[in-house]
Amino acid sequence: MTEVLFVGTSDAFGSGGRRQSAYLVRAPAGSVLLDCGTTTGTGLATLAVDRDEIDTIILSHFHADHFGGIPLFLLGALHQDRRRKPLRIAGPPQVEDRVREAAAALGHPLNRQDWSFPILFQELPTGASAETGPVAVRTCPTRHSPESHPRGLWLQAGTRSLVYSGDTGWFDELPARVNGSDLFICECTQVQRAYEFHLSLEELAERKHEFDCGKHLLTHLGAGMRSLEDLNGFEVADDGLLLKL
Repeated sequence: MTEVLFVGTSDAFGSGGRRQSAYLVRAPAGSVLLDCGTTTGTGLATLAVDRDEIDTIILSHFHADHFGGIPLFLLGALHQDRRRKPLRIAGPPQVEDRVREAAAALGHPLNRQDWSFPILFQELPTGASAETGPVAVRTCPTRHSPESHPRGLWLQAGTRSLVYSGDTGWFDELPARVNGSDLFICECTQVQRAYEFHLSLEELAERKHEFDCGKHLLTHLGAGMRSLEDLNGFEVADDGLLLKL
C-alpha cells in the first residue's frame, strides 16, 4: 500500500457538507475503493480520480451511504469511460443480489446494459481471508445493524496494512482486531454514547490505551464531531485528505 485518499468522510447525512463513505487505497498492484456511498461519483470527480483507476470495490455492509453509489459508478464506467478492464465488487454474502436490486430500484437495471467490461462479484463471508484484486482482505464481525451484514476489513499489500471499521458500535474485541496495523480508519459518528450501532469519541477516549496501531484516524463524522476543538488527542479525516503509508 502506498497511500489512502479520503473521498468521503461524513455520516449518512452529509454532515458538515462532506461526502459519504469512500476511501481510495492505492497499492503497488492497483487501486481499491473501500465503500462507495451515494456521493462517491462527485467525490472522485472533485478529486480528479478516474474511475478507470479503480480495480476493485470492497464493501463493508449494505447501507446506502456505503454502497449506494455503485449503480451510477457502473454506468459512468460504461458510457463515459468506455471501460474495458474488469471491475471486481467484493462484499458480504449476497453482494451481487444486493447491487442488482439497488440498481433496479434506482431505475438502472444491470441486465438492460450491454457491458463493455466484465463485472466480477466476490463474496467475503465474515471471518474469511481472500485475495481481492490487488490486496489481501480479512473480514471480521462488527456491531452494526444486523440486516446490513456489517464487517470490518483488514487489508494487506506487501508489508503495509490497514483496518477499516466500517460502521460499528463498541465491542470489547475491537482493539485486538486492529492492533498491529499501520493505519486504523475508525468510524466515530457521535461525540457521546447514544446510538448503540455507532462509535462515540467518549468511548474511544476511554479505551484509547487499548489500541496499538500505527495511526488512528476518525471518520464517518456526525454533526457534532467536526466542530469540536478538543478531540482527546485523536486525529480526524476530512474529504480530500491524502495520506502516505
